[in-house]
Order: sequence, then C-alpha cells, then structure tokens
Amino acid sequence: MKILGISLGTKNGNNDTMCRIALETAQEMGAEIEFIHLLDWDIRYCSGCVACSRGLVTGKGMVCSRKDDYKAFYEKLVEADGVLIVDPIYESGGTGLFHSITDRMGPSHDTGMLIIHNQIMEKSGKDGLDKKYFRQKAISFVGIGGSDWAVRVETDHAMLAMSPGWKIVNNEFFSWSKDVIMQDDKVERMREIARNLVEAAQYIIDSDMQIQGSENISLWKGAKGACPHCQGNNFYIYPGTTHCVCELCGLEGTLVIEDGAFRFQYDPSTEHHAHDIVSGKLLHSDDIFKNESRMMDRLKDPEFKKRREHYTAVCEPTPAPSMKK
Repeated sequence: MKILGISLGTKNGNNDTMCRIALETAQEMGAEIEFIHLLDWDIRYCSGCVACSRGLVTGKGMVCSRKDDYKAFYEKLVEADGVLIVDPIYESGGTGLFHSITDRMGPSHDTGMLIIHNQIMEKSGKDGLDKKYFRQKAISFVGIGGSDWAVRVETDHAMLAMSPGWKIVNNEFFSWSKDVIMQDDKVERMREIARNLVEAAQYIIDSDMQIQGSENISLWKGAKGACPHCQGNNFYIYPGTTHCVCELCGLEGTLVIEDGAFRFQYDPSTEHHAHDIVSGKLLHSDDIFKNESRMMDRLKDPEFKKRREHYTAVCEPTPAPSMKK
C-alpha cells in the first residue's frame, strides 16, 4: 500500500509537519509513504481553454494545454492507494493553489467524462483509457488555521474529490493552530486520521473497489454532516424561500430542525443526480458533451463571429507591468 501526503503550506511549517506526523503513523502501519511539498512544483492556474473537455468529446483523451507539473502530480495521485492533503487556511477556505489543482482536476479527470470517452473509443474500435483511472481511492483533507475563521474550508477541500469520485475518509480543520505541533490533542487526531486513511485504503485494495459500482459504499470516518448523502455542512438558501442546495453534492431540498439540529431533507428519487456519484456525473458529463458540441458549431456561425469581433473591438486589455518594455 502507498500513502501519499501533500502539503500546501510553507516549507517545514505546520502543514508540512502535520502531514509528516500522519505519514509517520502510516509507515508504522506498514504503508509505503511519499511526501510532496506542492509549492515546489510548477502548478499553474486553469486558463479555461476547454481543451480538456473537447479532447474527450473528440476522442483525443486527457488533454491539457498547460505544460507544467500537473500531469505528473495527477499520476502521483492515481498511483497512491490513499491520499492526505494538508492545506493552510488563509481566508476561511482553501488556498489559491488548492483551488488551482481542483480546477485542473475538472473535465479531463472527471470519471463521468472518462466513462463517456471510453464508450466513444470502443465504438470506434480503439483502446480506452488505462483501468487505473477508474480504481477507487481513499482521500482525506485537513485545513490548518491560525484562528477560528475556517468553516468554508471543508467544502472547498471536498470539491477536489468530486471530479474523480474518490471516497473521502476524513475532512476537517484545526483552528488556533499557530503552534499546532505543541497541541497534543491535535497531533493525536492527525495520527487517528492517518490510521483511518490506511484502513480505508486497505479495504479498497482487498475489495478491488472501482469508482463505478461503489456509490452506496461509505468510507467516511468524520463527524456526521447535515447532508446525509455527502456529509456536507454548507448550503445555499434561495432568497425568500426554504429551498436550498447542498453546495458540495448539489442535491436540492430543505433544511429542517430535528432534535434541536438542522438536517437536510431531499427527495430520495433525486439522489441519482448527486455530483459525487457516477450516475450524477454521467448526467453532468452528457450536458458538457452537448454544450461543447453546440459551441463547436457556434464557432462556425457568422453571427457568432460578428458579435465576438464587435465586443473584442470595444477595448484592449491593460498590459501587465511585467510585460511592458
């Protein structure tokens, strides 16, 4: 078994240290370990060029126009049996670097998109993608914050597992953690998170668990969330209504109070729409395929070209200071 630990914090700072505490525990349990300090890697932001989704639509495979370390990073994730990501909390949520790797995990690594791509390849008599991309994976997240302003980070972090459909084991944050390695309760909790991750990874190995077909299997070891489907705690409430949507899995329903606590209620017949399971992914992927096909047709439309040219001519972008001669 291989456990990969990833820190997005300053070199040898709290995030690196807490990640290594977990890796040490995993190693003691017999796992092979690897550590990545992600700030050392060249990871660029997504440019929104849609090469990835068009690559899958046209049968070209997993394509990205960015030529940096992300492809190698993704392969590290795929090769590991369990992944732990430790991320500093600057403004309540995930860091900018974390959002970049989440954006880059998007269409070209979404299981629903990959399944549809494989179907296209099979129909044309070609080989599909390597089966390793469809193997289930255990993943945990920890946010390290210097104050108590941290409640957004859980949803931000869980979004990374959304595209591939990987199983989240723990997802939590530590507040008031400037001197976290001296806080024995948090150090021990980090070790417990590592133990949970190793056990979940072993279960996946033993059962040869695939992403498709594991929708009803939970490996969650954290506190019970308000959303009974994804254990999420963040909701968007539509103004002037009681209608809301889980910001993580996308299910819609109502927040009700049961036994003095909020609980999210939704129609069970809609659960197949949830974005973190393959059925919901296939629905979403089908929409993406249709939209990309429509957009490719639009690019040939004279009226579309005319409008784009008109608005492009309205103003020029201000050049970056670093680009000025």
